[in-house]
Amino acid sequence: MSLAEKNCVPCRGGVPSLDADAVAGYLKQLEPGWESPRNHHLVKSYKFPDFKSALAFVDRVGAMAEEQGHHPDLYLAWGKVRVEVWTHTIDGLTESDFVFSAKCDGLAASSSRSGHGHVAGAQVKTQAGNEAASVAPSPVRRRS
Repeated sequence: MSLAEKNCVPCRGGVPSLDADAVAGYLKQLEPGWESPRNHHLVKSYKFPDFKSALAFVDRVGAMAEEQGHHPDLYLAWGKVRVEVWTHTIDGLTESDFVFSAKCDGLAASSSRSGHGHVAGAQVKTQAGNEAASVAPSPVRRRS
């Protein structure tokens, strides 16, 4: 079963966060673009052609977060959404964080296919702010 097919499991605390080897293994199961700074949380930035599309993605992620009982930090800007997720109860990562991340990628892919907002491609920023990679690049209209 893929990560996206699983459900997030509420963490009640008292369990250790995933170690570096486990984090690396789970990262390989996600779409490109996810990073795990200090193996503490997961981060990915998605690019959109406009504010409306970015906001629609935030709305879909928010609805999914409510369904899963797992709530990320979402940062919305014109044409951009950054998702950060970790299990706050243990201040680290659990499998549920990777499940949630995979579901975010599924929402991004489905929004692109369905026409309910268009994901222009996810561009990853490194800690220094440099572009590290692009996923499914396509033309993006620029603001005037």
